[in-house]
Amino acid sequence: MLGSGSFGTAIAMLLAPKVREIVLIGRDPETVESINQHHRNPHYLSSVTLADNIHATTDLAAALSHPLVVFAVPTSATRAIASQLASLGLSADQVLLSCAKGIEKSTGERMSEILQEIFPKNPIAALSGPNHAEEIATGLATCAVIGSEDHDLAVRLQELFTLPHFRSYTSDDLAGIEFGGAVKNVYAIAAGMAHGLGLGDNAVAALVTRALAEMTRLGTALGGRMETFSGLSGVGDLIVTCFSEHSRNHRVGLALGQGKTLEEAVASLGMVAEGVPNTLS
Repeated sequence: MLGSGSFGTAIAMLLAPKVREIVLIGRDPETVESINQHHRNPHYLSSVTLADNIHATTDLAAALSHPLVVFAVPTSATRAIASQLASLGLSADQVLLSCAKGIEKSTGERMSEILQEIFPKNPIAALSGPNHAEEIATGLATCAVIGSEDHDLAVRLQELFTLPHFRSYTSDDLAGIEFGGAVKNVYAIAAGMAHGLGLGDNAVAALVTRALAEMTRLGTALGGRMETFSGLSGVGDLIVTCFSEHSRNHRVGLALGQGKTLEEAVASLGMVAEGVPNTLS
């Protein structure tokens, strides 16, 4: 598991009952020590006790010994970390699963495209949908979609990511899944601003409805399928991100609507809100 933030921690908790060992790879020695000694992440989802088979390290090479490598890092860090991993000699049969919802600013590439570029021989997939880490980690009912151009791979990952409280679906529309997951972050900032300005429910509903229409038009123009945007990674993720108290992007927009500067809004969040860089991508 590349990334010891909230989503990486939540997915580790989700998969812990189904695998022998999960290794969270992070940058912060304090976080690593706390996970290994106290089974808690002190900075993210700190109230959740982690399973005994979840361990942590700062050593990226630990990923080389696992059949599935999950990228739960910010969009801005994906290329750099993937390049470091490639230099260590990642095996061509290791599966790479991207969880980041964003578009690379400098290239306009989706996360699976970056991984495919760096690891042309590896099987690659993406996980998306209305998936707030806070609810996954505490076992609340959640659905997700796993996208891959390799149907057999998508089905295998679907089986892994299916538990009593977590249901997965499959799709071969990687472009649609990833674009929806990225652009909804931008719309969530706008929805938060509308809430912060006190524009009312009617205005927010109109904004989100027109956002879905725009998402669908843009997404199909970029290679996605129309029906994808009426699914979990489209309208599903849009709804939860535009209205949930867990939504980082909505919270940034809310702060902006209440008069804070962008710098103040992001600083008060203390976490990455992908919608901020995505507005420029």
